[in-house]
Parts: sequence; C-alpha cells; structure tokens
Amino acid sequence: MQASTVTQNAITLKGSAQIVAEFFNYGINSILYQRGVYPPEMFATVQKYGLSILVTCDKSLQKYLDTILAQLKDWLEAKAVHQVVLVISSAETKEALERWEFRIQSDEEMTNTSKPKEKELSDIQNEIKSVIRQIVASVTYLPILETAFGRAVGGMQARLGRYIVKAMSFASDLHDHDVS
Repeated sequence: MQASTVTQNAITLKGSAQIVAEFFNYGINSILYQRGVYPPEMFATVQKYGLSILVTCDKSLQKYLDTILAQLKDWLEAKAVHQVVLVISSAETKEALERWEFRIQSDEEMTNTSKPKEKELSDIQNEIKSVIRQIVASVTYLPILETAFGRAVGGMQARLGRYIVKAMSFASDLHDHDVS
C-alpha cells in the first residue's frame, strides 16, 4: 500500500495577481510532472525565470488549469483567498497521497487607490526561480507514487502521514505566499 504523504514547502509571495497566478501555473505543472501524475510525453519544456520548466502540452489539462488559475486570479485581486491546496489523490480509492499547501497573505495596507510597495520584478523572479528549484529538489525526499491519479476540485479531507519539506519564500508587491 502506498504511504500517504503531505509535502510542505513554505513560499512567501507579495505581488500582483498576475504574477502569483503565473507562479501557480509553473509550480503546479512542476509538481504534476515531478511527481509523475501525468506521463512525461504530456509536457514540453519552456524557459522561464532562467530555468527550463516543464508545462503541460495536453489541451484538456491546460484548459482545466486555465479555468482554475483564472478563478484564483479573481480571488487574489479581491483578496478573497488565503490558501490553495493541490492534493494528489488515488483515482481508485480517492485517498489523498500528497498535499501541497500554498498559503497567501495579501498586503493589508494596499487598497485599490494606494501604490503597492516597490519590489523589483527581477527580485520577484529570482525568488520564484528559487522556489521552483526547491519544488523540483523536494522530489528526492518523497516516496515514489505508484498509482493512477484522480482529478477534482473541492474539499477533500484526509488524514495523511507527513513529510514536510520547507522551501524558501518569495514576495512581490501585494501578496505574501507560503507553500507547505
């Protein structure tokens, strides 16, 4: 039987909803590829943040992710989301095998009319690059997943054994973001 796993990588992110959503796109794709949730042939390499990152080339998966990321962007702009959880679950048993938590803190001083705290885009991108590298590196600490996986959006509750891998954080102008 597969050991249940919780992966915790803390990431702090302050920034525009677009930057945060872009990070989630690359972060989620990295996790899906690195953990073998989808076969390697469903991914293509792109250059981003000075890294070669694998992203899905499967149209249905990309459409699914685009829908979720568009909703996330709306929630970020409204400061209505504090956590996003990516759960890797067994297609057969629906058991949660891994849980990646992305905690988000909005800049409470920021309003629609105020100017965001200044932070260089290059600094934000370097922090994101560091976090993506840590997602990739954390795979070496985790057990191999040997099952078919399910896909769903919603509130899955599960008791899991924990493997905690703490990652560095990054920040942009409007949001703090932690991954665990």
